[in-house]
Amino acid sequence: MKKFLDALFRGTEIMIAVFLAVMILLVFANVVARYVFSKGFARSEEIARLCFIYLVYLGSIGAMRENRHLLIESVLTRVPVIAQKIIYTLVQGCIIWLMVILTQGSWGLVVQNLRDRWVATQYPTFLVYGVGIITGVAIIIIALANLFRLIILKIPVPELIAIREDSGEDQAASVE
Repeated sequence: MKKFLDALFRGTEIMIAVFLAVMILLVFANVVARYVFSKGFARSEEIARLCFIYLVYLGSIGAMRENRHLLIESVLTRVPVIAQKIIYTLVQGCIIWLMVILTQGSWGLVVQNLRDRWVATQYPTFLVYGVGIITGVAIIIIALANLFRLIILKIPVPELIAIREDSGEDQAASVE
């Protein structure tokens, strides 16, 4: 199962890289076309916008998986172990609650915009809102897995959020 999930997240990282490359290429080509020919490509703007949206949403899935999202590490390092568990559980619960809201809202927008199309490319507009469903469900699964690892597997909170005890030493060594 771990190999499957690692491959799935590796595929997500590759998609992020492809979206970023396409977005940069299209925006650059559009800037050059506007500067040289005084005319841009309307389609490139819409495709670049779609790439950016997917880049952000898929990037947030990767950030959640690697615990690179905003977290209150400075508080967690200074409180007792039981408080760490409570705070971590509350944070994961809030994440699940917010992702449920995101998923429900995205679903409503997908249904509402099933027949709408973008002006230049004629892509269905629900493609923009559908990624919210993917992101919401993925982050809910990751948060539930984090809670499982905390409660059932009894992995300590510092290990779950990858707090490095020697981070101050590493920073001092990198300055020298």
